[in-house]
Amino acid sequence: MIVAINVIGDAVGGGLGRAQSMAVAEVDDGQVQSWEVFDVRWDLSHDQPDPSGHGAHHARIVKFMKDHGIEAVVTGHAGPPMVHTLDLMGIPVLVGGEGDARQAAIDGVAALDDYAS
Repeated sequence: MIVAINVIGDAVGGGLGRAQSMAVAEVDDGQVQSWEVFDVRWDLSHDQPDPSGHGAHHARIVKFMKDHGIEAVVTGHAGPPMVHTLDLMGIPVLVGGEGDARQAAIDGVAALDDYAS
């Protein structure tokens, strides 16, 4: 499963919409198979004036998710509009992530597997 995690260093970051960096992890059989960090700077675009509300900001996030084939998101926090947007894309958002980001990705996939069973 391809998982996006907002990160600050090696830890899960706070709010998804204000992420500075996003990690994209491939998690398979309880292990991180690949890990790449991207400097997205959504923290800067979050508060930019936008006549469509958060439309352009959410569009950047949606593009990132599509471009990287994201199947789930692990984050410390995500606002209801962002969760709704990702839900429409079929991407579950696991909020409340904390601590080591790689472990949070593994735990998130395990939680989704448990839920699906």
